[in-house]
Amino acid sequence: MAKELVFGHLNPDTDAIVAAIAYSQLQNQLGYETEAVALGEPNDETKFVLDYFDQETPRVIDKIGDQVQAVMLVDHNEAQQSVPDIDTVAVTHVVDHHRIANFKTTSPLFYHAEPVGCTSTILWKMYNENEVQIPQKIAGLMLSAIISDTLLLKSPTTTDDDRQAVQVLADVANVDYQDYGLKMLKAGTNIAAKTAEDLIDADAKTFDMGGHNVRIAQVNVVDLAEALERQSEFEDAMKQSSQTNGYDLFLLAITNVLDSDTTMVVTGDNDLQTKVAKAFNHDIENSRLDLPGVVSRKKQIVPPLQQQF
Repeated sequence: MAKELVFGHLNPDTDAIVAAIAYSQLQNQLGYETEAVALGEPNDETKFVLDYFDQETPRVIDKIGDQVQAVMLVDHNEAQQSVPDIDTVAVTHVVDHHRIANFKTTSPLFYHAEPVGCTSTILWKMYNENEVQIPQKIAGLMLSAIISDTLLLKSPTTTDDDRQAVQVLADVANVDYQDYGLKMLKAGTNIAAKTAEDLIDADAKTFDMGGHNVRIAQVNVVDLAEALERQSEFEDAMKQSSQTNGYDLFLLAITNVLDSDTTMVVTGDNDLQTKVAKAFNHDIENSRLDLPGVVSRKKQIVPPLQQQF
């Protein structure tokens, strides 16, 4: 059986990298030959997780056509969120918890998607279904991914499956998930030493909305006021990125992980900005709008925008 690469989306977050590691581990146990790789360097939160559980960082790749003929995708399916030459290989497996869009294959494949808070929650269920024991280290990684994606089970994307998975995985990993989770989330919120360009690209995804190229980035912080002092820097970086990459609209969601509120910085076409304001029923003032109680890009930001566009 030929080797396959397993990877998550571009600008990988903790779940994208962890899910690749965990799924590769599972598939290798089931008889496949796979390698977990990443489509970008891990962010500070993910580095904290990998260091904490003494996990080697997957190698970073930017193309695949010259390495393998088939791949497995985790935590994404949309082509614009994947490796640029994804169309040159066969996609044999997908495990995801997002919408399905801009995705097609030439051959049948294994596709497992569920509306849960984290891809690693699905993988926890798949380990159980296949009666494969989860190693302690992998359990700790998967626990971290679920904490990250659900903001310590506070996100509206959180399901009972996520809560159960956290309890079980914490036991296997021998971790107090509340104490560990808060430390982990805080590890990813130190933005002072990063450039605006790095911050708007660290956790960003591109969406096709009504024929418009919409870029949505998210930054987690513990001090929203301090982050907003850099708004002009963010706006300049967003406008430059839009000009370079052809984005019609660029949204930066700055989320306070302690109180679960978001302030969104908005740049782009004025008519499209009007649609953003209508989508959230909030006025845009000083190129930003406040979104109390909003923490999830997948469930609370993308759907109302998609509907409006």
